[in-house]
Amino acid sequence: MTLVSLQTLYVIAGILLTCIAINTVKNRAHLRRVGTALFWGALAAIYLFGGHLPPLAIGWIMLGLVALAATRQITAPKETPVPAEQRASEALRLGNRIFIPALVIPATAVVSTLVLSKIPLGGVRLFDPKQPTLAALGLGSLLALIVALRMTRAKPRESLHEGGRLLHAIGWAMLLPQLLAALGGIFTKAGVGEVIARLVTDTFPTGNPFVAVVVYCVGMALFTICLGNAFAAFPVITLGVGLPIIVQQHHGNPAIMAAIGMLSGYCGTLLTPMAANFNLVPAMLLELRDPHAVIKAQAPIGLTLLAVNILILDFCVYRF
Repeated sequence: MTLVSLQTLYVIAGILLTCIAINTVKNRAHLRRVGTALFWGALAAIYLFGGHLPPLAIGWIMLGLVALAATRQITAPKETPVPAEQRASEALRLGNRIFIPALVIPATAVVSTLVLSKIPLGGVRLFDPKQPTLAALGLGSLLALIVALRMTRAKPRESLHEGGRLLHAIGWAMLLPQLLAALGGIFTKAGVGEVIARLVTDTFPTGNPFVAVVVYCVGMALFTICLGNAFAAFPVITLGVGLPIIVQQHHGNPAIMAAIGMLSGYCGTLLTPMAANFNLVPAMLLELRDPHAVIKAQAPIGLTLLAVNILILDFCVYRF
């Protein structure tokens, strides 16, 4: 028996999305309420019934979501902004305590994964043994919500409204991580990694261990820039460059290679508009004039971290 499973968290997310779809249908002032409600309702169906639906049905639902997004049927309703005086007074009252709910999430995830998941409870498991970190992250999110409601003295209904407002602001972009990660799996099945391996070995002197490291890290960053997701780039570049060249040819440590490789991919995430949920949505929420302002601010950091990752991987992967 598992107390906190991914399926439980999926059901909670599905209920939240269902409420958003229902509220959208009720809002007659919403110009695209039908298409927007269909989008959130279909996404809710995936979370609620995805485990019981055939993969083909899920695929058709995803195509429907893409069609709604492509035809611009998903829009955010007009909201009455909170008066600036009220926001200022609440910010003054809460001060730096406002960051406590955000810190509860990673703290709960770390403690639960490293400590609580290992405590024996007889025949009962606290978390799903297959995905303990994700289950702990979901538990941390629920605890953060409770803490936030207690701190702000808000009613649970307000969290539903504000959560819906945030999801409406993000819109279809929230699907990008899942879609792009799936795209990486498709590329792997299609043999893109093998094609990249041939191109790399024909173009670069990968017989030099340092060159192999540079090609791997830069390849992770560039492929992430193209796809917008390091999880999509990882299987392709690792199977095409990392394993055959760094691990098999130069006898590097695969664990170190994978860890630093993912960090290199994240450097690419900082540099691409394809990662819309990270780089374009915040600019929109902050009402910045330049939609690429976040990317421009992150670019020096991303490039510096990529160079540091190359040096760290070259120093560690062949020595440990």
